[in-house]
Amino acid sequence: MKREAMRRILDTIAGMFPDARCELNHSNPFELTIAVLLSAQCTDQTVNKVTADLFKKYKRPEDYLAVPVEELEQDIRRIGLYRNKAANIRKLCRILIEKHGGEVPRDYESLVGLPGVGRKTANVVISNAFGVPAIAVDTHVERVSKRLGIAKPDDSVLEVEKKLMRLVPRDEWTITHHRLIFFGRYHCKAQRPNCPECPLIDLCKEGRQRMKASG
Repeated sequence: MKREAMRRILDTIAGMFPDARCELNHSNPFELTIAVLLSAQCTDQTVNKVTADLFKKYKRPEDYLAVPVEELEQDIRRIGLYRNKAANIRKLCRILIEKHGGEVPRDYESLVGLPGVGRKTANVVISNAFGVPAIAVDTHVERVSKRLGIAKPDDSVLEVEKKLMRLVPRDEWTITHHRLIFFGRYHCKAQRPNCPECPLIDLCKEGRQRMKASG
């Protein structure tokens, strides 16, 4: 994709979703890290319902280690893969206490070294909690990027991230991440995307085929 086409995409989604933001409720870097870890294969809406009570009960890493793992599992039971996530939360909290003074580290390499924290989670945390420009590629960002021709259909998540970083100005990385998510979540949905009203339909081969098939 040429930068001119990318600029058009950026300006278009900025007009559609000027106030796009992280929709996971949190009040500090630690809460954000826990929320993003819980959000894997789960909607932000469900995570927010769970963390509304969770963050009242557990405020520090020590709090998650002060209860039996079975109790934490019950507290996040509505979340998919809750047993694995409860175990990872406790491991993460133990490492935060032992290696980072109980605080979430600000650098990417330390973050991806934490249990349950991959590239996407680390990028979300450093960009939203610490203001470091980053593009986190979740399912929405990946889908939209491939539909609009920013990336190829068989590109890996890492390849999608690298292409976005190359095409998007660095000072727009974080807001672009949020706007691509909103575009994918509320407009270019996985099922029944709003192709008839899409201002970027000419860039989307899949969308044009869908429109043609629908008559």
